[in-house]
Amino acid sequence: MRTDALIARLAEDPAPFEKLSTVFAKGLGGGVVAAIVLTWSVLGFRSDMLHAVADWMYWSKFAYALALAIAGFVVVERLARPGTRPGRRLLLVAAVMVLIAAGGLAQWLSAPGAAHAGLFFGRSWRVCVPLIVLVSLPIFVGVIAALRQMAPTRPIAAGAAAGLLAGSAGAFVYGFHCNESALVFVSIWYSAGIAAMTALGALTGRWLLRW
Repeated sequence: MRTDALIARLAEDPAPFEKLSTVFAKGLGGGVVAAIVLTWSVLGFRSDMLHAVADWMYWSKFAYALALAIAGFVVVERLARPGTRPGRRLLLVAAVMVLIAAGGLAQWLSAPGAAHAGLFFGRSWRVCVPLIVLVSLPIFVGVIAALRQMAPTRPIAAGAAAGLLAGSAGAFVYGFHCNESALVFVSIWYSAGIAAMTALGALTGRWLLRW
């Protein structure tokens, strides 16, 4: 059977994708569990967590990472099907990133000049991006394993979406270790870590998702 005929047949027959959510739940869930174990055993959770949860700013990074992970999942789920494009689903990703950027900008403008350096760099800007990538890797492996059971025909785009989902979920898990809560810091360095995973997914998707 020719490749284009196979793609057309898969696109018309929904049966192979009826359990798509189950496949992704296993891959993503397994990766998240591994990321939590990695974070807890290697990095450790922040010691003042019980005190921090009382501050609404503490939850902002989790809200951002979770919203972006949901948007990333919507895009991945679309690209897991043959012959598809993400289309307007990318607007969800853009909307989440615009909101966090707007929040960071508002915080920056309302803070005194002496506080700007602290808001931008925090105490961990040097390690934030590589640690988010580290925590995201097992999630990325799980998402890629799930995609390999599907039929993505745009491997670079699907790989990038997998990296976006993994990076966002990894940033969520990393938040339990991170002592930073400023919207400026999160909008810059968390986004950079997620972008790094997205780039990694795009670079490797060509080979990892080839069929």
